[in-house]
Amino acid sequence: MAHITFYEKPGCGGNAKQKALLIAAGHTLEVRDLLHWRWTPSALLAFLEPLPVSGWFNRAAPDVKCGRIVPESLTAGAALALLLAQPLLIRRPLMEAGETRMAGFDTARVHAWVGLGPDAVASRAPRSLEGCAAATDGCAASPD
Repeated sequence: MAHITFYEKPGCGGNAKQKALLIAAGHTLEVRDLLHWRWTPSALLAFLEPLPVSGWFNRAAPDVKCGRIVPESLTAGAALALLLAQPLLIRRPLMEAGETRMAGFDTARVHAWVGLGPDAVASRAPRSLEGCAAATDGCAASPD
């Protein structure tokens, strides 16, 4: 079983489900607060660089969901600067075990990486467990 460093948004229902799957599979977790971690550009990029820039973003973040930030229109440098300034925008969880890092929680990818047990890969667990269960849209009209 793996020892996984798990960067989460505290209180996120999706992250709670992800952690429960990992623990049920026998993994140990070192949980860290994604929003208050002191990220450096190189440390954050180590999780994100295998993905396209648009995949670096939490699609449930209000500024992304409402179209105030369009990840597909950003360069890698501009995207990284935004993520460092506003960690709520970072796709989560960020996980690392040994030298391997991952952003997001696609059940099949996580299972192939560290194993989630037979119950998780069966039809019981959704393919993606990303996003907070209680997220609101946060798309209030901006003041003129």
